[in-house]
Amino acid sequence: MLQGPYGGLDRDKPLIRLPFTDFAVGTVLLALTGLIACLGISLMYHFEDSTYTHCHVPNYLPSISASISLVPERYIWRCCIGLHSAPRYLVAAAYFSFYRGRFAKRLPDLLLSGLALVCSLAENTGLLLLTYVASTETYSVHKNGFIVFIASSLLHMLITCRLWQVIKRYCVNPEEITSYRWKVRLFLFNVSCCLAAAYFFKRHNKYCEPGIYTLFALCEYLVVLSNMAFHMTAFWDFGNKEVMVATPPEDKRY
Repeated sequence: MLQGPYGGLDRDKPLIRLPFTDFAVGTVLLALTGLIACLGISLMYHFEDSTYTHCHVPNYLPSISASISLVPERYIWRCCIGLHSAPRYLVAAAYFSFYRGRFAKRLPDLLLSGLALVCSLAENTGLLLLTYVASTETYSVHKNGFIVFIASSLLHMLITCRLWQVIKRYCVNPEEITSYRWKVRLFLFNVSCCLAAAYFFKRHNKYCEPGIYTLFALCEYLVVLSNMAFHMTAFWDFGNKEVMVATPPEDKRY
């Protein structure tokens, strides 16, 4: 009897094997590439439309919402975020598994780990929502997706910093200490940019001063970029790990 090509030793070989560092960098680069492409195309080809403000004051940079609502920017962003989101869900599960191993005997921190997982899933889902429902299509849905994204992102970063503060007390790995320090710096920077963006947005709507919406857009870019950088700290957290797709081992019992 002939043996099929799927049997034997080949069955036990990994189908895909990728260093987690490459996986993390590739995932973030998808979103970063989409953002840069959308902003660049908006500035070069749709400057008037993307920098338009309701009170007709001069504006020199498009907001992210404006730049991803035009064509072809809308489809570039949706493609990049669609590819970016699936690995993000996988990374969220990987972090929860990591925390569960570290905090198996620390119930409060284990509960925080579960909350971090929920926030990470909500953040990614909010990003998908604001991506696939443009502000020019259904503004209320886009706005709520943005609120979910920002709120869950800030809470996720805060909880993550707390968990890594505990990890730092007992670790001797210099990469974990470096990861914790950068997490704290990026979280504080992200909060500062969020507050500055909120201030400029409110001031623009109240006074309609020239250039204020440009400062809001700039702060918005920094919020998103620091969020990406925060997620890139997985480069240190899982530096010696691999992402692997393999067939399950055969059951040898008869």
